[in-house]
Amino acid sequence: MPIHFHPDEFAARVASATSAMAAQGLDAMLLFAPESHYWLTGYDTFGFAMFQCMVLAADGDIHLLTRAPDLRQARYTSILTEDQIHIWIDREGINPGDDLSVLLADLGLLEKRLGIETDTAGLTARNWDMLRAALPGERLQEASGLIRDLRRTKSLAEIACHRRAAELADDALDAGLAETRAGAFEGDILAAMQGAVFKGGGDYAGNEFILGSGEGALLCRYHSGRRHLDPQDQLTLEWAGAYRRYHAAMMRTLVIGRANNTQKRMHAAAVEALEACEAAIRPGDPMGNVFDAHARVFDAHGLGHARLNACGYGMGAVYNPIWVDFPMFYQGNPLPMAPGNVYFLHMILMDSAAGLAMCWGHSVLVTEVGVERLSRHSLDLVER
Repeated sequence: MPIHFHPDEFAARVASATSAMAAQGLDAMLLFAPESHYWLTGYDTFGFAMFQCMVLAADGDIHLLTRAPDLRQARYTSILTEDQIHIWIDREGINPGDDLSVLLADLGLLEKRLGIETDTAGLTARNWDMLRAALPGERLQEASGLIRDLRRTKSLAEIACHRRAAELADDALDAGLAETRAGAFEGDILAAMQGAVFKGGGDYAGNEFILGSGEGALLCRYHSGRRHLDPQDQLTLEWAGAYRRYHAAMMRTLVIGRANNTQKRMHAAAVEALEACEAAIRPGDPMGNVFDAHARVFDAHGLGHARLNACGYGMGAVYNPIWVDFPMFYQGNPLPMAPGNVYFLHMILMDSAAGLAMCWGHSVLVTEVGVERLSRHSLDLVER
């Protein structure tokens, strides 16, 4: 069965969650984030696209309310027992919030203090409206950060998953480089990269692999449509290895043909910024320090106009629509970094006036003394 962690690890996670609940005076949590479901029980599904809620009581008792298609999914992927899985029935006019109300009543929690996760793709505005109709009053307390904050510091078993994800990301780059040349079809490059992850036992990432050439190299979002590379071209890749849902993202801009002086200058600045950000990662220091290091380097090189307003974010076991596991590195972020945190650092330069991009990044682990780079690839400029 695809349950990826020892029962003792799940027990420790539940204990830390109930301790955090007690500190906030909560009798139960209504969990809608799929990341919370996975972290607490191993439950692994995209069924969160429908109404789905996991109830965590203060005594550690867990119950899942979901649809029939996910009954066997929960049995197969999670530590939940049969009596902890509850099904709401699809029918015209159904409000699954009513089923949740009944479940809470059966558990003796309906009139208790309930924390809820709202900052998640697992709870749409429509489902929130149905939930509020079924649970009137002011008993729901916003608590989206409760489990998310606990997930930031990874266990040794989770770090092992991130390390494997980073290996798969490196493998994907090797496979992509083997297909990258003048005249190459972007679809062949993507297929090689994604195939390398699958062949290594990895998963789909939390969002699509991002590939853009020519003018599209200045984008950091996926778009449909494919082209062939010109003899003189640029290719920006942003992708992630994913293993047991844990991610390790990377980013590169490759030069097709020979790099010009501007591209060489942009590459040198991107590498300098990346290394400055790594040097700024220290346990206990605020995340804003990392962004400041990034901005300082780019601005000193006269490239402030081409940089973004963030330079990375957390990595974890996350689900669609994006692999971003907040928080982000941005100006003034006071959140302290801690050993066991995993981050993606991206140094993105997109100069619209010059029509050139240069984007470099990889994932890192915060240690007791600083940072460990998870990728084995060098930071040398790549010309194909």
